[in-house]
Amino acid sequence: MENVHRLDESRPVHDIMLALGRDARAAAHALGLAPTEQKNRALAEAARVLRARAADVIAANAKDMAAGEASGMTRANLDRLMLNEARIEAMARGLEDIAALPDPVGRVLASFVRPNGLQIERVSTPLGVIGVIYESRPNVTADAGALCLKAGNAAILRGGSDSFHSSGAIHACLVEGLRAAGLPDAAISRVPVRDRAAVGEMLKGLAGNLDVIVPRGGKSLVARVQDEARVPVFAHLEGIVHVYVDRAADLDMAKAILLNAKLRRTGICGAAETLLVDRSVAATHLKPLVSMLIDAGCEVRGDEATRAADARATPATEDDWRTEYLESIISAKVVDGLDAAIAHIETYGSHHTDCIITQDEAAAERFMREVDSAIVLHNASTQFADGGEFGFGAEIGIATGRMHARGPVGLEQLTSFKYRVHGNGQTRP
Repeated sequence: MENVHRLDESRPVHDIMLALGRDARAAAHALGLAPTEQKNRALAEAARVLRARAADVIAANAKDMAAGEASGMTRANLDRLMLNEARIEAMARGLEDIAALPDPVGRVLASFVRPNGLQIERVSTPLGVIGVIYESRPNVTADAGALCLKAGNAAILRGGSDSFHSSGAIHACLVEGLRAAGLPDAAISRVPVRDRAAVGEMLKGLAGNLDVIVPRGGKSLVARVQDEARVPVFAHLEGIVHVYVDRAADLDMAKAILLNAKLRRTGICGAAETLLVDRSVAATHLKPLVSMLIDAGCEVRGDEATRAADARATPATEDDWRTEYLESIISAKVVDGLDAAIAHIETYGSHHTDCIITQDEAAAERFMREVDSAIVLHNASTQFADGGEFGFGAEIGIATGRMHARGPVGLEQLTSFKYRVHGNGQTRP
């Protein structure tokens, strides 16, 4: 079977991508039948190789980092791109964590017997071939490839041009794992060219060989995928994440959660982008929260009340309430209670992740019931919006739609199902 390493990259992009699609479809058939032990062996060996080649991966990443700095990449995006020994070890552990998870394929989801004696089972099956289009973060190469593999799916990975060398080095480790386990190289394929035409070919479906696309990147990428894709899409446009400090919020808890939610890592989709404070506690809570953020190096763009609490805050515009900064910037506003907070989130939010900080259980229950986001939290940092933190091993992305998958897309969400019907000669009258 032709694989990504033997493709003639001088050929037209159309031909390269069709070959990837055909090979991935054949690999998907093999993966759908592969026993759990074989898939786990591939992941364990890939983790071993990744650790052994850490220096090579870091050297490849240095090329991408140098190019990113030369092109004026933002600090947040450089952080997304950067790899070091700790992050490589985290990737390796992630592969092992996925291997340790129960196999989602072949589970009997439901079983029942009809009055005519037919025995019907609903059984989980792989989706088939999954295309993943992502930007900046090279660790997605490992996470996405491993999740697709464990769920019995072939993957076609198209990383961003800015992480081209890093993703290539990581992918080579995954391929070594596949080979050690006797699985086809094309089980985890990587688009070997930077040409953006490759994305267009994936959106067309690769002659029917692509079953679903997962875009993981900025708003423009995801919007293009949703507009042009001829196959189903698991997607979120952006993470406009809110932290609402309720009238019954403990101030010390609110400070700790907000600081972590905003500044632990500003470039991830679960980072807080808007602070809402109940007007009834603005006199006691607003200034400590805003001043804490500014003192920690975060720019605050606020309404009149926010600017009055700390003169260092700058005026917020209408656009600020709709902005995913992914940097050390946050918008802040005083709202008239829970109703106004929920209304603000419904108006400006992206249905990704939103949090309430309160000791009022009734208020928390109402917030979590009425805020229509994929993830809602009570008294916890929004940076827990992550498949690994949910016990999924890793995630292929956060889906904010309402069909099939929502929230962290892990192993379970990368499967479908079929019905198996057992009879003993029944015919339909």
